[in-house]
Amino acid sequence: MLPEGTEELIDRAFDEDVGDGDHTSLSTIPSDAKGSAHLLVKAEGILAGVELAQAICERIDEGLNLRPLLLDGARVVPGDVAFTINGSSRSILLVERVMLNFMQRMSGIATLTRAFVDAVEGTRCRVLDTRKTTPGLRGIEKWAVRIGGGTNHRHGLYDMMMIKDNHADFAGGIPQAINRAKAYQRERNMSIPIEVETRNIIEVGQVLSVGGIQRIMLDNFDTDTLREAVLLIGGKFETEASGGITLKTARAYAECGVDFISVGALTHSAVSLDMSLKAMG
Repeated sequence: MLPEGTEELIDRAFDEDVGDGDHTSLSTIPSDAKGSAHLLVKAEGILAGVELAQAICERIDEGLNLRPLLLDGARVVPGDVAFTINGSSRSILLVERVMLNFMQRMSGIATLTRAFVDAVEGTRCRVLDTRKTTPGLRGIEKWAVRIGGGTNHRHGLYDMMMIKDNHADFAGGIPQAINRAKAYQRERNMSIPIEVETRNIIEVGQVLSVGGIQRIMLDNFDTDTLREAVLLIGGKFETEASGGITLKTARAYAECGVDFISVGALTHSAVSLDMSLKAMG
């Protein structure tokens, strides 16, 4: 299922790319010309964006026929063909770059996510994304995380309260911030999760003394202190480790017993997966 707002995103992408017309294709390709092309994968990774490519074709030219050969989430290697497209040659050229831009970006995110998921396999820990997304592209970037086997954290400021260090400092402390957050929800008859970021064992104790939240974030803890914190929390609340977790360190953090590790790099540092759309003779 496409994320909300995907059709509008597709429209904006084509407005940006096409302007008042694809003058190269309009001048060189006859209007009635038909053609075929295939999407060629040029790097190893996780494929993402096939469903979006189908939506792009339907949005731009319903006469384009996209036939998937591989589905989102498939492991791919150089030389794999993800799908074929048949139809108007002009339309194939029109959708080419926008389609590739989305798919390369999504596949890069899915590939990096799967690497983190594989790194913690066998533990009960799940891999979370963050709000460190490209403005306007959050829906499809978080979609790519799911395709890669990751779990979405909150989608925005509206669906979870996350009391971070700055909130606590401005509020006068963690207990004050938690109590105000709970009062705010009571006054508005709201019920959304509350997560609290902690920087040390003392702050973990402060959260435990107040309670009434769903998750404790353990930010920039070393593994020894993380284990201590997980034991102290004792399953009373969900636990999330964050802060500079890499592929090399992910398993060590997961084995400390946390429920989640959050990795901003999934969306802010993923390298696009190389692929191209090639005409078929």
